[in-house]
Amino acid sequence: MPTIECDAERARERLRDAGVEVEDGNTDHERWRASRGDATAVAYDGKVVIQGSNPQDVEAILREEGGRAHVYFDGASRGNPGPAAVGWAIVNSDGIVAEGGERIGETTNNRAEYEALARALEMARDYGFDEVDVRGDSELIVKQVNGAWSANDPGMQERRVRVRSLLEEFDSWSLEHVPREINERADEMANEALDGN
Repeated sequence: MPTIECDAERARERLRDAGVEVEDGNTDHERWRASRGDATAVAYDGKVVIQGSNPQDVEAILREEGGRAHVYFDGASRGNPGPAAVGWAIVNSDGIVAEGGERIGETTNNRAEYEALARALEMARDYGFDEVDVRGDSELIVKQVNGAWSANDPGMQERRVRVRSLLEEFDSWSLEHVPREINERADEMANEALDGN
């Protein structure tokens, strides 16, 4: 259970600004409660405790990190098209800030890669990072997003536009193709999600 030392009222404002409904606490000690995705935040004096299977769903909004992060992404599809999942990891000078994976239904591997990249960028944005160095092992996605290769499929074009829009929200960014072994953590997150872990 992550605990964030912070001003409870400021945290409440950040959640409300992000569109999260905040309710009164259940006890005299609880200031308020809020749920988003698979996480519930409970505020006390000077701190917020986050519970649930995906605490990053709330933690991303409450942490005021800023600065630069390395963002890793990976998509996986078994069957191509088949059951698919995404994985991502956000790392800064202190280590892994957040990581996660989730199933996304049935799709192709390339579409899963785009979804993984979009999810990773959304999380980095929600954590408040200003600059991102993004890394993935899909040469196709990296080259399409960077403009070196064209995306002929309308679905891929739409995903490329979405990702470019997310990248433009950062003060600066880079996107680079890396070998699978460099992208190991994001790959593990995607495969664990596919396996139901």
